[in-house]
Amino acid sequence: MRRLRPQGAAQGRQPHAGRSRDAGHAAGGARLAGHRPDLHPRAGAQLFVVVVPQLLAAEGPGAAARPHLGQPRPCAAGEELPLRRGNPALGTAERPCADRDGARPLSQLAPSRRAAQAIDALRHGWPLQVGTGPVLLPVETALPAAAQSNLALISAARAATLKLANQREAADPHAPVLIRAADPIDLAAARPIADPALDLDAPLKGPFRAEALAWREEAEAAMELALLAGILPAFLVAPEPAEAAVAVSVEDLAAWRDTSRLAIATRAKLPAFASEESEVVAFRSPDDMREHVALVIGKRSAERLPLVRLHSECLTGDVFGSLKCDCGPQLDAALAAMAEEAANGGWGVLLYLRQEGRGIGLVNKLRAYRLQDQGFDTLEANRRLGLPEEARDFPVAARMLDLLGVRTIRLMTNNPAKVAAFEAAGVTVAERVPHALPANPHNARYLTTKRDEAGHLL
Repeated sequence: MRRLRPQGAAQGRQPHAGRSRDAGHAAGGARLAGHRPDLHPRAGAQLFVVVVPQLLAAEGPGAAARPHLGQPRPCAAGEELPLRRGNPALGTAERPCADRDGARPLSQLAPSRRAAQAIDALRHGWPLQVGTGPVLLPVETALPAAAQSNLALISAARAATLKLANQREAADPHAPVLIRAADPIDLAAARPIADPALDLDAPLKGPFRAEALAWREEAEAAMELALLAGILPAFLVAPEPAEAAVAVSVEDLAAWRDTSRLAIATRAKLPAFASEESEVVAFRSPDDMREHVALVIGKRSAERLPLVRLHSECLTGDVFGSLKCDCGPQLDAALAAMAEEAANGGWGVLLYLRQEGRGIGLVNKLRAYRLQDQGFDTLEANRRLGLPEEARDFPVAARMLDLLGVRTIRLMTNNPAKVAAFEAAGVTVAERVPHALPANPHNARYLTTKRDEAGHLL
């Protein structure tokens, strides 16, 4: 390290030579330690030195020092602690402030934020407690630990696979079912119970019996949170040992689903391959990590109803060109149709929703693909996973149109459920525009299932 040469050393003299050492004394005889360089104040500037202990001493003795932070000074009943007035030159306090004034305790989060925290907790594998229900440990994401329990919460579809459907009626495959094992099970043993893709690898399970579910509403909310987190709907119930659980209520989940908090985050021009005259609009909700977008093609016109297509994100089809579905070709054809509308004086809106796999998430969609490889169709695969056949949030799309100022549309779809969902949300569907595309050898069964079981007009 290079030693810096002191000021004045070049002239062969001591730094600050000629300065009186008494100049370093503060008022009252207290000497400031060390030397100070020369000050070069601007014209008219004033220097104030405030010695805090002396300032407080001028006001007289105050309260006795506390042994440690947070320990209150003892006082008689009804006694009010005097406020220190301070130096008049420093101004006066505006008002006395109560303890934690202006601060919100972390435990008092907004309802929708508590739900967002619960979704994040499940992704991280942390325990969850819904309302007054028991602590639930997510089977898929919890870290390998010594936690065990005789009880597990699974979907009705998995209960049917375990031959428990005749004990507990479960028409909804996504409905929760409480089961009890003869011996305590840990996370390693619970994973094959939760994941139907492992049935061939671990065919022997149990014995189990279904039990009455006294906290059904809380259990249904837990299954819904697992769906939103994109994990398998399965939990160990009241595991031992258990860490502190993230608390959430059924009402918190309802607040999280409120689409009124969705807002436009930003918008910009986006020349696209289909049409150079396009604008992209991004939407965001404070407690939802998913960011939906809309692509507006052509010039808006009050005289022409927009051609609207609701397209749910499909990474495998939109990006990788998967032949297992028709998502990629549908997206391309919709953009081409809107570009043609724009060329003829009309316009279109493509709503791109971040709801992969009809709302079950990317990982669960790939699990469904694995089950399809075993011979199940697209809807059967969802049911065996204990997931809904249709989990998309159509009111989000309606809210996006509302923010764009669109009230009446021509909807490109083969799905009557989309028409009904938009109309239920207050959007007028003036016309349903068919959007059928040719099949290929890989998606022929997929399209047949959509037509015969899901009611698509193909």
